[in-house]
Amino acid sequence: MGRLTGRRAIVTGAGSGIGRASALLFAQEGAAVLAVDRAADAVEETARLVRDAGGRAIAMAADAGSEHDVQACVARAVSELGGLEVMFANAGVSGGDVALDDQTVELWQEVLRVNLIGPFLAVKHAGRHMRAQGRGSIVCTASVAGLRANAGGTPYSASKAGVISLVQTAANSFAGTGVRINAVCPGLIETGMTKPVFDYARARGSTDRIGQINPMLRYGLPHEIAAMAAFLASDDASYVNGQAIAVDGGLSSTHPFKRRRQ
Repeated sequence: MGRLTGRRAIVTGAGSGIGRASALLFAQEGAAVLAVDRAADAVEETARLVRDAGGRAIAMAADAGSEHDVQACVARAVSELGGLEVMFANAGVSGGDVALDDQTVELWQEVLRVNLIGPFLAVKHAGRHMRAQGRGSIVCTASVAGLRANAGGTPYSASKAGVISLVQTAANSFAGTGVRINAVCPGLIETGMTKPVFDYARARGSTDRIGQINPMLRYGLPHEIAAMAAFLASDDASYVNGQAIAVDGGLSSTHPFKRRRQ
């Protein structure tokens, strides 16, 4: 039996990258999955991949930063999957590489709406259901950019620092309810969000230098973040609560520096 056998899970941002990898792994571990993404075709493809691998999944096109949509996701998981024990609030946007002086209020509002208000809505509505049943695990995607500077743009980094604080404060709000909440903090992972970084490096012929400032000397892959999310969702993490766990090859263990050539 898998670690998530008999559980029902929502994964947002499931149309690609970390979300798709997590939907596939959660299903492999035995969960029935509601895969959610704004990109309808992409999330339908994720659900099909899960079913083709022998898992159970349904797809739903929704905006993770809309309270109406988040409520609808939770209601659909309960009605069509039969319940909800796992919420992975993973959806996010990068906000692009915009100089501080050129950033607008509108840019900040959209990044915070998706990256921080989205997880808050997931915590609020999934948490309400989980609290009533006396158990559940919520996982949020934060980032090493939320731990310190130079791992993302200003609005992105601020939003992810907010996610870490949300997880810490929500863990205490859920005290005694049987509901756990944690965050995973990815380092540089090859996803659709980071595609410009990888495209630029490949165009310059410097792909081998991507991730060189972390001790593992490489970038990460979506399935490596999915593995941490699955752990946090499972009873293997039954005493892990209110934590922000970096999965970054060791990047956050030090301050960035230029490695000397041997």
